[in-house]
Amino acid sequence: MSEILIAKDINKIYDEGLIRTQVLTGLDLSVRAGERIAIVGTSGSGKSTLLHLLGGLDVPTSGEIWLHGQCLNNMNETQRGEMRNQHLGFVYQFHHLLPEFNAIENVAMPLLLRPSVPIKTARAEAIELLERVGLGHRLDHRPGELSGGERQRVAIARALVTKPSLVLADEPTGNLDYDNAQSVFALLAELQDTMQTALLMVTHDRNLAAMADRQMLLKNGQWSQFDSSI
Repeated sequence: MSEILIAKDINKIYDEGLIRTQVLTGLDLSVRAGERIAIVGTSGSGKSTLLHLLGGLDVPTSGEIWLHGQCLNNMNETQRGEMRNQHLGFVYQFHHLLPEFNAIENVAMPLLLRPSVPIKTARAEAIELLERVGLGHRLDHRPGELSGGERQRVAIARALVTKPSLVLADEPTGNLDYDNAQSVFALLAELQDTMQTALLMVTHDRNLAAMADRQMLLKNGQWSQFDSSI
């Protein structure tokens, strides 16, 4: 399988006055087309920081991140934003939906950022995905009118509406009860398979991680040996 994303010797250091904190140290990672990877770690292990770097939301202190053969480090914020819109989808623990817009508008938003996509087309694509995630009866509802599980389904539809090659998920079920968590992850995995999208998720839930093709343990900003029996 071809590699969508490659990270080489990633280091991230935060300087606050006289205090220097090394969050990530010498990380390498590659993601192949259609692959499902789980990065496991406790709070403070650097999982979310790594995901932000891989998604071009931040830049490493040193090291390189390549997305579809292009180095994100060498791009400005506008260029990284275009790469995110073209190739990546994001799902967060707290859905990050826009409260003033309904489900259709929230899901269509990534497509509306593309000047070449007509509003009618963006809405049609959004409606199709919302129906696929079981929310055809909630199209005109705003986030405040939806349950937690429904909001996360809208977030999944938004992440996939651009047909990205890679979805980055940060604790995608961490804010849900067990039943909703299982349902939402099953839906995400099903759509990932049918749309042939790679999935890289960070989680502290080892049961969730066990459903991935590959599990990686991040501990104190470095890769560690993953033990599925723990």
